[in-house]
Amino acid sequence: MLRVGITGGIGSGKSTVARVFEVLGIPVYNADTAARHLMNEDEDVRQAIRQHFGEESYKDGTLNRSYIAALVFNNPEKLALLNSLTHPATIRHAEAWMQRQRSPYTLKEAALIFESGSSAQLDFVIGVYAPQALRIARVTGRDQVSRDEVLKRMQRQIDETIKMKLCDAVIINDDQHPVIPQVLTLHQQLLERAK
Repeated sequence: MLRVGITGGIGSGKSTVARVFEVLGIPVYNADTAARHLMNEDEDVRQAIRQHFGEESYKDGTLNRSYIAALVFNNPEKLALLNSLTHPATIRHAEAWMQRQRSPYTLKEAALIFESGSSAQLDFVIGVYAPQALRIARVTGRDQVSRDEVLKRMQRQIDETIKMKLCDAVIINDDQHPVIPQVLTLHQQLLERAK
């Protein structure tokens, strides 16, 4: 089975594109959702987070997201540490999940496919591209955050131009190019490749 990644910067619309693949019957693994689950359910991850960030990291047995966010938000070293604790567990979890699927290919949706090193476990990576101004507008509207806040988040990801060059295929999601025909074309190519 072909293991396909789908990535893009914040606000690019990768989740929307992933949902189109789901409608086509392709199983999608969402790395962000899985990481949140693992931080709450995986005892090794929980223990590592407590060890590095303190007992306050968990409140009533659940990850204290506001506490962790306050610690890592403007501290690149602490954010890198948190990622180093969660990314390996998420990569292992995704690999096991993909092994259980029975489709020609599976999709792993993750913003940090290249940054986390998980691209090494994938056969093909799709990038979802949208211009920066559009991405900022989408995220400020969706998350009710300021433009500066969105720019800070963008700075923590690989430059979009570089990221798209690393991908095997790119879907343009700029509100000018229809997404569904692009997904259908890529879906057919991936089905052929998976044979």
